[in-house]
Amino acid sequence: MRVRVSHPARPSYGHGMARSSASPLARAEQFIWLTARVLEQRRFVFHFLAGDGPAAEADRRRAAGAVEIALSAYRNEDGGYGHGLEPDLRGPVSQPLHTAHALQVLDTIGRCRGPRNELLCRYLTDISTADGALPALHPSLRGYPAAPWIPIVDDPPGELLSTGPVAGLLHRNEVWHAWLFRATEFCWSAVESLRESHPYEVMAAVTFLDGVPDRPRAAAAAERLGGLVREQRLVMLDPDRAAGHPVPPGYAPGEHHFAYDFARTPASLARRWFSDAEMDRSLDFLARDQQEDGGWPIRWREWAPGTALESRPLVTIEALRTLRAHGRSLTG
Repeated sequence: MRVRVSHPARPSYGHGMARSSASPLARAEQFIWLTARVLEQRRFVFHFLAGDGPAAEADRRRAAGAVEIALSAYRNEDGGYGHGLEPDLRGPVSQPLHTAHALQVLDTIGRCRGPRNELLCRYLTDISTADGALPALHPSLRGYPAAPWIPIVDDPPGELLSTGPVAGLLHRNEVWHAWLFRATEFCWSAVESLRESHPYEVMAAVTFLDGVPDRPRAAAAAERLGGLVREQRLVMLDPDRAAGHPVPPGYAPGEHHFAYDFARTPASLARRWFSDAEMDRSLDFLARDQQEDGGWPIRWREWAPGTALESRPLVTIEALRTLRAHGRSLTG
């Protein structure tokens, strides 16, 4: 039996925004409503439909609150996050990479501070390794589906991949806790001793360096890291000449990384690694990479249909945020 229902009115977010029906933003909006989880739908509203300026402040507060509510569904009693928040890690248990993801979401809406951090940092303390760092995967994930490229071991080492983003975002938001002291020293040691790396570890290092308070030391470490990225060809500087460019061991064929992957905003220390022409080429490529359905593709290995579906809205939101941060129009 088919029942006719009345639909609620479209919310007033973004009233007055000039958006062509064929604009990148409008096409992405349709993709988000069609495919995204509630969390990404609410993040999209906050970032792109809630408007700017004093007149839109109430809309933005409501939109930020809606993001927090959606994110809370992934939060566990131990203070960590689970339930597939990071789509490549399934199951309900808290994991460091889920927690880094949650902090990144909260940071982008200006809600990284608050009483939740005491319990969150207690969780971080409880799962830290002997050197005060976070493992990439905690063994509690064993028995649940997870991407096959990160092994689950009984006594995992601390990793810059997981510790760098958490420490960097907590520093950036002036969240102080005893856990940060040893974690910060671990990150400094890991970043300053890197001789070989891979793009995801470098991006974790950049998040740490962009947030840590010691700015002269961060700038010096970033300069050395940028040289390593270029020397080891971890960045594709000319997207039109991808054929034959190497990818790190274990990465999917064609899983290249570009200047915008490292320098998501002009304020990032990683922006100094690239000339204006190199940055522009990467942003041109990012803009062209929007697919016919309005979303951006994932470049890493697909190992399950559901994870690929959940990941594309995340990638789409980050593509739009990156383009806008670098001054590219989303409405033309």
